[in-house]
Amino acid sequence: MTQRTLMAGLLLAALSANAQAQSPKQHFDSDTKRIATRYADDKKLCGDERDSSQRMQCLRDAKTEYDKAMAQARDQYKNAGKPGACHECGKVTSVVVGEKSGEGSALGLIAGGVAGALLGNQVGSGHGRQLATVAGAAGGAYAGKKIEEKAKSSKLWTVHVKYNDGRQAAFNFDHDPKMLSGDRVQNANGTLVRR
Repeated sequence: MTQRTLMAGLLLAALSANAQAQSPKQHFDSDTKRIATRYADDKKLCGDERDSSQRMQCLRDAKTEYDKAMAQARDQYKNAGKPGACHECGKVTSVVVGEKSGEGSALGLIAGGVAGALLGNQVGSGHGRQLATVAGAAGGAYAGKKIEEKAKSSKLWTVHVKYNDGRQAAFNFDHDPKMLSGDRVQNANGTLVRR
């Protein structure tokens, strides 16, 4: 049965290579003839099985392969020339450039806290100075974190796509994808490529 699967794969590859030079109807007719010939050959091979249960299983497998091949040939014929045949294809509706905030680290917190504490320590005297130092440290730590996040921020390109079947999706890029609204694109393994 493994040889049959391999033969079916080779047959389909040959059929698709041959399809370029034929009209959809001619392609369907030649596919149908080849599939029927292959099915007849498979049934002859099944007749050589000595055990009746193996012969019946072989015939069932041959019929399943025949049905699959015929269904695929009908689908290809039905969808030949239709613009919506690609389910992962669509058009770019918009490209939005935004900013992705960076991640703050302990360094920003510590540096901001120390600077804030030093400035807070310059204010007042006694308990007021201690409170100003603590408040300056807290405020400085927050400010240090935000400054570090801003410094580590980067651009983010979001490409919005409307598929041929009406679905919509958005894809994020950390570099300029060089796509414009109206470009024809295809979703290829989770990323967007121009068609």
